[in-house]
Amino acid sequence: MNSLSEKKSAGIVKTEYFTFAEPPEEMILESGDRLGPITLAYETYGKLNDDKNNAILIEHALSGSAHAAGKHHPDDKYPGWWDEYIGPGKPFDSDKYFIICSNVIGGCSGSTGPASINPATGRPYALDFPMVTIKDMVNAQFHLVKSFGIKKLLAVAGGSMGGMQALQWSVSYPEMVNSCIAIATSAYLSAQGIAFNEVGRQAIFNDPSWNEGNYYGKDVPAAGLSLARMIGHITYLSEKHMHEKFGRNFQDTSKTSRRINSEFTVESYLHHQGIKFVERFDANSYVYITRAIDYFDMQEDYSGDLAAAFEDANANYLIISFTTDWLYPSDSAKQIVKALRVSGKNVNYTDIVTDNGHDAFLLPGELLEKNITNFLKSQYSRLQISEDN
Repeated sequence: MNSLSEKKSAGIVKTEYFTFAEPPEEMILESGDRLGPITLAYETYGKLNDDKNNAILIEHALSGSAHAAGKHHPDDKYPGWWDEYIGPGKPFDSDKYFIICSNVIGGCSGSTGPASINPATGRPYALDFPMVTIKDMVNAQFHLVKSFGIKKLLAVAGGSMGGMQALQWSVSYPEMVNSCIAIATSAYLSAQGIAFNEVGRQAIFNDPSWNEGNYYGKDVPAAGLSLARMIGHITYLSEKHMHEKFGRNFQDTSKTSRRINSEFTVESYLHHQGIKFVERFDANSYVYITRAIDYFDMQEDYSGDLAAAFEDANANYLIISFTTDWLYPSDSAKQIVKALRVSGKNVNYTDIVTDNGHDAFLLPGELLEKNITNFLKSQYSRLQISEDN
């Protein structure tokens, strides 16, 4: 098997836009609020076959976007966020499958969110944007998928918050999901995870430019958002990976240069991550999306019985965790696996040994590649046999 780096790119891709829920047919959110019109930014890779049974929906994590693979321009420095896994000959093989990825509602990469214009005021929504949940994100994607004439998705897949969406798809639309690939995720966020999200939000709220979210056209809360990203990024890496990558190394190795503002290499790395994030992300979206993650709880409506949440699901599942992921630990994945088995579902589970922490789902990995490739191959064959019969 060729390594991921030796396989072809998805090439030059284009972001498309789908608008629905035009007034008075707004989408009703879980909160009871109405939202519309709604625009979803999305990209596709590969071709939808005549039977429309080769479609895969890719879900992004907190800071992701619709740009999952390929490049928008030949001179782009970086490809899409899951380019390692999407493209010709890759696990999500665009020569074989039709792959869709959309930016979530509440996001800031082309989909309707807090920075969008509120039709009622002609100004950006800011904090007038309604609270959205993981389920709302999924319900919006449903309209996009249906617009292609797709009756059943071969798979819904994602990592982290993307895994939450994939799991929610399997219970919200059981008749539309043939299989579910949930990676480095959980059925609900831990108290520790909520705590880290809250510290990030407080960093934004305490920025002098926050202005209760009404900063559009003015100075943005860059310092707060940068700090929020730095805090979040720490949770994505394992201690061992951070030590091997940075150790206790200084940017300047001279002892005489050490002052209060001297930087360890790891500090410089985090500052760089924070600065890059501010260039592409909206602080209000960060607040809304982290809250959606906090509120996600698959067992809440089932008296704490997670197995009951999956009772009506028809999907086959691939659940993957990573041994050094302390944000979404292996025990969280095992809880999902146990619930699926109790409810009689077909589930494959792999706990991959790695030093890369939570970010392992974004990085090249032979075991992750093989698990996804083999699972999708079996699901596609099974679906075709089922339809032939």
